[in-house]
Amino acid sequence: MCLGAVVGFFAGLFGIGGGLIMVPVLSFLFGVQGFVSDFIVHLALGTSMAAIIFTSIPSLLIHHMSRSVNWNIVRLIMPGIIFGTFCGVALAHNLPGRYLSIFIILFIYYFATRMVINSTPNPNRILPGKIGIFTVGGFIGGLSSLVAIGGGTLTIPFLSACNVRLKHAIGISAPVSCIIAIVGTIGYIYSGITHSQILPEYSLGYIYLPALAGIVAFSMATAIIGAKVTHIIETKIIRKIFVILLYILGTKMLISLF
Repeated sequence: MCLGAVVGFFAGLFGIGGGLIMVPVLSFLFGVQGFVSDFIVHLALGTSMAAIIFTSIPSLLIHHMSRSVNWNIVRLIMPGIIFGTFCGVALAHNLPGRYLSIFIILFIYYFATRMVINSTPNPNRILPGKIGIFTVGGFIGGLSSLVAIGGGTLTIPFLSACNVRLKHAIGISAPVSCIIAIVGTIGYIYSGITHSQILPEYSLGYIYLPALAGIVAFSMATAIIGAKVTHIIETKIIRKIFVILLYILGTKMLISLF
């Protein structure tokens, strides 16, 4: 429940979906419960992806009502997002759990460090053409579904680097995260069904339904709060707290490998 509340708030605040928090925590909790080790990370990824559907919808509605979603950009980037998401799920299904964990840890450290650096974009840079934006969308969808991060984690820096206003970049990331979550969830259900006999009871493919229910119960309400906070106050202090949390979770996940 606490995990759901924290995830929902940061999902609404930054449009990140919350997977960077959920995957390390769920991997730890599933390990404690004695789930088959080869599929712990896959279950964490699938459950996180399904939870992002519920955190991204209220965030999307708030940002849409605040007129911070540029739907023209969303329509341009969406085909690449969908294609890349399917590719990312397929790759995750075929990777051993340990390699998935290492990849996720490295990505968490990378993302947290990038938030600390927070470089300024080239003022003359603009969005690429249709082929370029499809390629970028494919990369965002693929990597996001591979580590269950929703999409805002990559979409916001990309749009900001192309000189899209930060609040608009956050707003655009909400529907992107929602589509990635829906397509990714379908993929994780389908790919996990082949292992249904050895996955824990109450699993739907790679989605562990009891954990999903617990997260969703609180995340939707706090996602609304987080989305509203984006339009009210400066987020520098909360960003610093989030970076510290990422480093802690990444280190915890790294320690668990040994």
